[in-house]
Amino acid sequence: MNPSQQHLPKLCPKRLFFFFTPVLFFSLYYIFTTVKTITISSQDPHHPPQLQVPSISHYASLPETSKNQSPSPLLLPPTPPSSSYFPLCPKNFTNYLPCHDPSTARQYSIERHYRRERHCPDLAQEKFRCLVPKPTGYKTPFPWPESRKYAWFKNVPFKRLAELKKTQNWVRLEGDRFVFPGGGTSFPSGVKDYVDVILSNLPLASRSIRTVLDIGCGVASFGAFLLNYNILTMSIAPRDIHEAQVQFALERGLPAMLGVLSTYKLPYPSRSFDMVHCSRCLVNWTAYDGLYLMEVDRVLRPEGYWVLSGPPVASRVKFKNQKRDSKELQNQMEQLNNVFRRLCWEKIAESYPVVIWRKPSNHLQCRQRLQAIKFPVFCSSGEPDAAWYKEMDLCITPLPDVNDTHKTVPRNWPARLNHAPRRIKTGSIQGTTIASFKADTSLWQRRVLYYDTKLKFLSNGKYRNIIDMNAGLGGFAAALNKYPMWVMNVVPFDLKPNTLGVVYDRGLIGTYMNWCEAFSTYPRTYDLIHANGVFSLYLDKCDIVDILLEMQRILRPEGAVIIRDRLDILIKVKAKTNQMRWNGTMYPEDNYSGFDHGTILVVDNSDK
Repeated sequence: MNPSQQHLPKLCPKRLFFFFTPVLFFSLYYIFTTVKTITISSQDPHHPPQLQVPSISHYASLPETSKNQSPSPLLLPPTPPSSSYFPLCPKNFTNYLPCHDPSTARQYSIERHYRRERHCPDLAQEKFRCLVPKPTGYKTPFPWPESRKYAWFKNVPFKRLAELKKTQNWVRLEGDRFVFPGGGTSFPSGVKDYVDVILSNLPLASRSIRTVLDIGCGVASFGAFLLNYNILTMSIAPRDIHEAQVQFALERGLPAMLGVLSTYKLPYPSRSFDMVHCSRCLVNWTAYDGLYLMEVDRVLRPEGYWVLSGPPVASRVKFKNQKRDSKELQNQMEQLNNVFRRLCWEKIAESYPVVIWRKPSNHLQCRQRLQAIKFPVFCSSGEPDAAWYKEMDLCITPLPDVNDTHKTVPRNWPARLNHAPRRIKTGSIQGTTIASFKADTSLWQRRVLYYDTKLKFLSNGKYRNIIDMNAGLGGFAAALNKYPMWVMNVVPFDLKPNTLGVVYDRGLIGTYMNWCEAFSTYPRTYDLIHANGVFSLYLDKCDIVDILLEMQRILRPEGAVIIRDRLDILIKVKAKTNQMRWNGTMYPEDNYSGFDHGTILVVDNSDK
């Protein structure tokens, strides 16, 4: 059963008293060990040094009671002595990326950009157990929507991108802040004119296009502009010579994560995006018999759009009527069109600097033609949504054999948000029915109402970037729709049933993840972390300390955390968060208020 659907135990005040009495006595016997010396092996800000793991006891004391009495917190023992606190990492850990570390990436092959894939520390090795520090001079990020245009230089202290892309207007450094004028490689004069070309050929304003994948996103100016049409864009790019492009995007308050088309499938389910976009994203789309386009085809919805600009299409369109189309460009376009024919895609527009293709609604008409050319074949795997460390397949992901008169078209936004998607109606999500989907939606609406009315978490304007570590059906994100926030909905890759496809069908975005590893993002990129049942889920898989330290890495210094779990789990978690110097308060279960919020641990660092 999904942890989000489990019922937490009910404890009355009397039971709480008798439960915590032995805990108070037992805590007197907790033993704390000292933190071992940190050894700095390098001062390169991108090459983290080797650390000795602090030998912090797993039986640390429970923390002190919060002064916040509304609603009443649980009474817990005092904070541990200072000797048990986790140390700060050295300053060159400020931008530490455990699974995208350039110092370790060099040992991997450059073939197909494999070294830019995720390469996480071996689970058998000791992990760094220290708190990632913020940069010197760090400031609270600009509030949304001001952050879309500005970011503090001290928060993302990288000048290289401003210098490399100066003529393309990606980003400019003006005094103590970066300014994002909205330019890009294909639209140096501004993204508006570029999007207007797409708008003249696609129904961007109709709300039928909701989820977009932008490959090679730069600083996500394309995705930022699409927000004007209520379109939510997942912007991805690798950590490469452009350094911190994804970090810039997240600092702006835009959805983004590190990602690359290389060896493994993108960590998204099949039929997720209404549109996929590439603007000079430096991907060789015809390489490996069109393998990368087959991966785009997998994540693109039936009748979804593929928008491509840059060589060879932009060059060909630009010189189409000038007789300057070289033989090389002709060959490149023919190779590209050959892949599209095999995918059964249809070219629907060609207007400088973009060319737009459309995926079919089914494969009924082209199946015989594909069999005649004998390549590529249809994928035989029955799990097209499985995409965590799964190598790309040189095959076409088959579509349901439904003709156009019986096809299911996703509803326009925002109607699709709370409408049970086709995956549920067809029974693809085992154990989830239309009734349970509606119940889950209603449950999270009540819980979010509690967060807002009782904890004052959502209406204060502090939070823009949200991550839900165990999103389930996406109910938490759906309930947040009225707030100026976006949510990265994470579904653990091995959780059954696999619900990430439902999240996308609702017009939301997210990714697969294994929380025993580090997330594909930079430090200090999320304002609010929501963890529902995460620690129960990983109790026998990895150490909860490593999960908490990863949460600290990606949380902004003044951010907040909401952890929902079993009471016994929360007591252990609270002890560790106290060692991290987090201001945490635990609230007991209280179903009598009508909120049904369960037992939660709230960390609010805004007063630190």
